[in-house]
Amino acid sequence: MAAGDPTAATVDIGATGAGEDRIITVPNVISLVRLCCLPVFVYLLFGRDNRAAAAWLLAALGATDWVDGYIARRWEQVSTLGKILDPVADRLLFFVGVTAILIDGSVPVWLAVMVLVREAVVAITTVVIAALGARRIDVTWWGKAGTFGLMVAFPLFLASESTLSWAPTAHVLAWVAAVPGLVFSYVSWAMYLPIALRALREGRAARATA
Repeated sequence: MAAGDPTAATVDIGATGAGEDRIITVPNVISLVRLCCLPVFVYLLFGRDNRAAAAWLLAALGATDWVDGYIARRWEQVSTLGKILDPVADRLLFFVGVTAILIDGSVPVWLAVMVLVREAVVAITTVVIAALGARRIDVTWWGKAGTFGLMVAFPLFLASESTLSWAPTAHVLAWVAAVPGLVFSYVSWAMYLPIALRALREGRAARATA
């Protein structure tokens, strides 16, 4: 699942640097591959009733989330399309993964609902303030920690209901990751409002003086 935090940033495509209009880049290809794996995950879980394989795939997709961003920064392959595609891939991966596991019944309903509600509200808020002219919002430590914990927890919940020999251990590990992950994600949510309002003021001020 996606490791990026939805409170991390608004989509900032106002200023396009040299080469940022590129479409075919390694990070963009990685993001597209991750998106294409979503139907495979759903098929493994519901079509093949293979929770173990679905859990492994979801864990791999989450673990590789940082790869496209790292490559983009390290080899200067940041693109306007990537600024949109990467967060879209992250959010779809997260929403589809959590929703599918909730439907499958491998995760407590209250936990999945709390995660989905928080994600939905923040995602909508992010889009709205970006449309209103907010500047980019940097990732917070709380957001990173919360997202990481939840990204680890949900594949483990799925694995805990599978035929894997270590399924009972996976159940324990899932809660070890889920509880702090949920707490951190809600702390980052509480911090998001003042940060978003400041980003909106600064974004509008910057555009007014441009």
